[in-house]
Amino acid sequence: MRIVIAGAGEVGTYLAKMLSHEEQDVILLDTNQHALDNIDANYNVMTVNGSPTSIDTLRELGINDTNLFISVTPYESRNLTACCMARQLGVNKTVARIDKFEYLLPANRRILRNMGVDHLIYPENLGANEIEQSLEHSWARYWGELNDGNLLLIGVKVRQGARIVDCQIKDLPVQTHNFHIVAIRHGQETIIPTGSDFIRADDIVYFITTQGHENEIRDLCGKIDRNIKSLIIMGATDMALRFALMNHDNYDIKIIDDDEDRCQWVAELLPDCQIVHGDARNVDVLVENNIYRYDAFLALTDRSESNILSCLIAKEFNVARTVAEVENLQFIAQAEKLGIGTTINKKLLASSRIYKILLDADTENAKCLSLADAEVAEMTVKKGAKITHGPVRKLNLPYGMTLGAYTRDGKCELVDGNTEIMPGDRVVVFCLSGSLNKIEKLFT
Repeated sequence: MRIVIAGAGEVGTYLAKMLSHEEQDVILLDTNQHALDNIDANYNVMTVNGSPTSIDTLRELGINDTNLFISVTPYESRNLTACCMARQLGVNKTVARIDKFEYLLPANRRILRNMGVDHLIYPENLGANEIEQSLEHSWARYWGELNDGNLLLIGVKVRQGARIVDCQIKDLPVQTHNFHIVAIRHGQETIIPTGSDFIRADDIVYFITTQGHENEIRDLCGKIDRNIKSLIIMGATDMALRFALMNHDNYDIKIIDDDEDRCQWVAELLPDCQIVHGDARNVDVLVENNIYRYDAFLALTDRSESNILSCLIAKEFNVARTVAEVENLQFIAQAEKLGIGTTINKKLLASSRIYKILLDADTENAKCLSLADAEVAEMTVKKGAKITHGPVRKLNLPYGMTLGAYTRDGKCELVDGNTEIMPGDRVVVFCLSGSLNKIEKLFT
């Protein structure tokens, strides 16, 4: 697939790197030659110096022979304009990064589609939705829904003393457990486990299960589901405001920010929330605001290190749930190791959503798990596909891949060694990053 990405910022660079690993034909377009030189030196990606709103540049790139045009520059208007132009010049699909929620409203979406903007990516809204899920299921590190919510993907950090710790996967009594373990995070390494792998204390274990069996996983991992009623947000960022606008009726929310003018503006925008001018990195400020009385602490500034440290301080005050925005991918594993409840990374969230668009129309959903090295996709099986050539245990599936569940005639079932995949089934596949493009061939 031929893909043009406009914008060599963090999201564009991460996307280009990830897609090049999937053996896609990727071109990264930007007007900043210094940024392009850095990418040339580190990644196997073709770069072009030019403007995404230049008709001559788009034509020189061969936009009419391009499958997907993604505009993720820092400028919303440029992204929308570039997508409209690319569509007029013949590209198959367009994706634009935006900064305003209003464009996601159905009436506005129709207008933009008619103009040639097929898909919108609003990272702050994706992050707010991720936080919402995290607080609703406070015992889990990760919570994702597949197949319209009939299948659940749940990540749990297991502590010493949990029944599942030091168990070998093959020894788990599968006849009484309605789940599969599909990935395990050991420190900074993610594996797709086999029956011979053990679960150790402090691992993050990813389960897939059907709706209604999540409490079984919670009990096995020794977790308690806390009812979150009140929370403090550090940083009146766009993501924080998006979350507060969505949830001010559901929680007692206090927002602390060190910009007095922004505090005044936010106070008018969110009259139901408490807005405090102060630096939440300061322990005295947190004590003055009674942090020990709150159920959750959300650190959502643009400083990853400060967010992690502030969450650790909140944990010292026995705050039950912590969420940190961590935009530096290298810090995510460390944040998890330190016990931060949930890490939010806009690059991963945006990439996950774009990945869904990139893959075949037969690939219904794709996520990055909130990890940088694992992927999950929901694929529809074509007639004659290799995956239908016998029971799963006899298929010799590639290393680093496992099948979690499938849907047939509207009914969801977990996959085991005796399962025979049929044409038309929708199958949830887990694999290590960089292999999804190859695995997709098994289903077509």
